[in-house]
Amino acid sequence: MDLTEKQKKHLRRLAHPLNPVVLVGQDGDSAGVVQELDIALGAHELVKVRARTGDRNERNLLLDRLAAATKSELIQRIGNVGVYYRAKREPRIMLPDA
Repeated sequence: MDLTEKQKKHLRRLAHPLNPVVLVGQDGDSAGVVQELDIALGAHELVKVRARTGDRNERNLLLDRLAAATKSELIQRIGNVGVYYRAKREPRIMLPDA
């Protein structure tokens, strides 16, 4: 899924008021965390994840692995929070044209 910058900006705007739905702790991207994120993406399409890990590089790798494991797009990462998007078969979020 390749999103344009215009589409990512639209999704960031929609994600701003959202609260994190999935919280990642010391265990990192365990099977349970991946499953919860997958379920949340299936229900909401646009999800915030809070990753409480020590190192910035480790956190960035963790957020990238979660995107790959759930076949979603990492739209934004700010501090401990990452925003993920995965379109449904019948999407509720209408993206602007590319």
